Amino acid sequence: MAEPVIIPSLFDYRLSDITDSSKTVSRQQAEAIMQFFADQPLFNWTNSNNSCEARADAICVLLQQWNIPHYKAWVFSGKYLHNHWGGLKQNWNYHVAALLQVIEEGKLVQYIIDPATAGGLQTLYDWAAGITDYAHSYQLIKEAHWYIFSDKKITSSNWHSRNCQNRKWMIQGLAGINGLNSKGKAALVFNKRRITKTGEAFEKLKWQQPAGISVN
Repeated sequence: MAEPVIIPSLFDYRLSDITDSSKTVSRQQAEAIMQFFADQPLFNWTNSNNSCEARADAICVLLQQWNIPHYKAWVFSGKYLHNHWGGLKQNWNYHVAALLQVIEEGKLVQYIIDPATAGGLQTLYDWAAGITDYAHSYQLIKEAHWYIFSDKKITSSNWHSRNCQNRKWMIQGLAGINGLNSKGKAALVFNKRRITKTGEAFEKLKWQQPAGISVN
C-alpha cells in the first residue's frame, strides 16, 4: 500500500480575502519586478529575522505608486495559527510577501515577490511549502493595505490597515530596526539619522521603476 502524501502547506479560505482575477500583470513584468527588488540595496534580503512586514509593505506601497495590481501573501505555522502541529523554517511564526497575478496558458497563476526566500518568482504554494519546516502551514491572501494582524485571535476581519504608525515601522524595518521590541526601541534613539536616510531613499524609489513599467 502506498504511503500517504503529506501536503506541507494548506490554503486557508476562511482568513483569505477574495481576489480579483482581472488584476494581473504579464509574466515578463512580474520577472522584471522581482529582479528590480532583488537588486535594491535598500532591501536587506539576507536578514532573515528582520521585519518581513516592513519589506512586504514597502514593495506594495511602490507597486501602488506604479499602478501595478497586487496583493499580500501570508503563511502561518500550524502551531501559531491553530495551536497544533506545524512549523516554519527559521523558527518563524509567520512570513509575508507581495503577490502578483499572471495569466499563463489561460490559467491564473499567483507569484510571490520574495528575494529573501528565492532568487526568482515562486508560486504561492511553492513559496509557502518551501518555508515550511514540518506540516502543516497555512497560506492566505490579503488585500495589500493590511499591514499586520491583531495580536488577539486572528480572524478574517481584525487586521490593522496601513496608517502613519505602521508606516514608521516600515521605514524602521528597512533600516534594520524592529521598533516594537525592547532592543529595537533602544536602537531607535541612536539611529535617527539612519532611519531618516532610509525614508529619503525609499521616497526616491517611488520615481524609479522596473524595466517595462511606466510611472504615471
